[in-house]
Amino acid sequence: MSETLLSSRNLAFELYEVLDAEGLTQRERFAEHNRETFDAAIGTARSIAEKFFASHNRKGDENEPRYEDGQAILIPEVKPAVDAFLEAGFLNAARSFEAGGMQLPTLLSQACFAHFQAANAATTSYPFLTMGAANLIESFGTEEQKQRFLQPMIDGRFFGTMALTEPHAGSSLSDIRTRAEPAADGTYRLKGNKIFISGGDHPLSENIVHMVLAKLPDAPAGVKGISLFIVPKFLVNDDGSLGQRNDVLLAGLFHKMGWRGTTSTALNFGDNGECVGYLVGQPHQGLSCMFQMMNEARIGVGMGAVMLGYAGYLHSLEYARERPQGRLPDSKDPNTAPVSIVQHADVKRMLLTQKAYVEGSFDLGLYAARLFDDTTTLETEAGRKQAHELLDLLTPIVKSWPSEFCLKANELAIQILGGHGYTREYPVEQYYRDNRLNPIHEGTHGIQSLDLLGRKLAQNGGAGLKQLIRLIAVTVERAHAHESLTPLREPLEKLVARLQTVTIGLLTDLAQGKVNGSLANSALYLKAFGHTVIGWRWLEQAIRAEEGLAKGNTADAGFYKGKLQAARYFLTWEVPACHHELAILEARDDVCLGMQDEWF
Repeated sequence: MSETLLSSRNLAFELYEVLDAEGLTQRERFAEHNRETFDAAIGTARSIAEKFFASHNRKGDENEPRYEDGQAILIPEVKPAVDAFLEAGFLNAARSFEAGGMQLPTLLSQACFAHFQAANAATTSYPFLTMGAANLIESFGTEEQKQRFLQPMIDGRFFGTMALTEPHAGSSLSDIRTRAEPAADGTYRLKGNKIFISGGDHPLSENIVHMVLAKLPDAPAGVKGISLFIVPKFLVNDDGSLGQRNDVLLAGLFHKMGWRGTTSTALNFGDNGECVGYLVGQPHQGLSCMFQMMNEARIGVGMGAVMLGYAGYLHSLEYARERPQGRLPDSKDPNTAPVSIVQHADVKRMLLTQKAYVEGSFDLGLYAARLFDDTTTLETEAGRKQAHELLDLLTPIVKSWPSEFCLKANELAIQILGGHGYTREYPVEQYYRDNRLNPIHEGTHGIQSLDLLGRKLAQNGGAGLKQLIRLIAVTVERAHAHESLTPLREPLEKLVARLQTVTIGLLTDLAQGKVNGSLANSALYLKAFGHTVIGWRWLEQAIRAEEGLAKGNTADAGFYKGKLQAARYFLTWEVPACHHELAILEARDDVCLGMQDEWF
């Protein structure tokens, strides 16, 4: 049977040949696991994703949530899917055994979760948001808050959201107006409006726990005045039972081009002056707390983009193999049988581009998950700190690069299907619409590029960047052992060298106060930086493929050759093109910065 979610062979390659998942079992936290338990979890995830999630992906798209009598109504298939996800333990896959989890490495829990993201992005978003909200309360909540809200979330009885965006402010969180007034009982009364709150209302759980950003009466201006609050849909009594409905009103639903099965809500807090909230962490420190959930969400959005691109790639590959049309240019006899379109060079180009984008991004997403494991389970504090610094640097890339280039993969999947591609009888048009949200979700490309260039590169004295450059150099040095990889290695070396020069110049300008000019073309920088990172990951995959071929397993020869061809494509077609962006950055070109409103 053809695989429609992701390639199981490629997943095994990533886990066991590139990222050394089995090596994690040598660490105390994962000592009770082995490859068998890892593969069993993956097999269960694949089975549930195919049976319960993929089966209603189209129906959820065609029958989006409805707003009736102040409530959000979903199609009936969503709850059994979410329940199956919960019953199999995937909500707590990475949580400890003592807390009711599987105690899987994040690398493995992400690999499992990827199946659900590919099968049905919309339905998967409900548990995804709950995981992030639960982790936030676990990190910053009081013991009472954990007992009242976290434990029911771990049990799957309560779901969670994050409520940041307001109608007038958009991504500018410093301008939020939601207020939180202290009450005599130690709680707070919130008043304000939030929009685009994914999963803000639904019938899937007993309660919904909103993580809400708001400002206290004495809050300083800007982001330093933001606090974080737990605001439940229903109040929770001391004995854990549900109390009265909190003063949180579902004001309406937004209707999106994709992810239609996820409720996107407008919520009103405190219309009647009785919206009860609980302060999480210290006053005015809410954004630093929320960044934990936001960064988790950014990595999750990036992986979601990967998996939608991956699903589109696999479907277009299957179509190209089965669709006979036309003949090769050197075949002039119209009586000969048409060939499958996978034989046409330009279709191969489009498939190869998709493969390079989605498998390169897939590797990066899993690498980020492996880094997260290092931040918590490496033996030394110095090692954990290094892993955190590198993960922090790479987060804007993990979020934004797949969101841009796996969307391009979806576009190519539509192109391969031709006239069928943009009809609703085939899934690739939905994959594109679903994926088009990801370049905006959790911070646009522009916001991520400003974060990368304006903050992450120089953070901690550039520790993350220095570490990345060292790791790339190690991979390049290992590639010297394979003469066949010289044409792949050299373009990456040239790009890294020039990127370093451009980076030093831009950071120098920033240090001298030339902020607007230095950051004006940050989106181009993110693209070039992202291509450098993906190029590095492809060179790493190419080395592993060469090692695999050297073992002489003929059954895997085609797989490894495909890896090498995709690596060759990316490193010799895509990577050299980045010198154009770097030239613009070197010149500090001001064509965009200098454009005036009245000239448009």
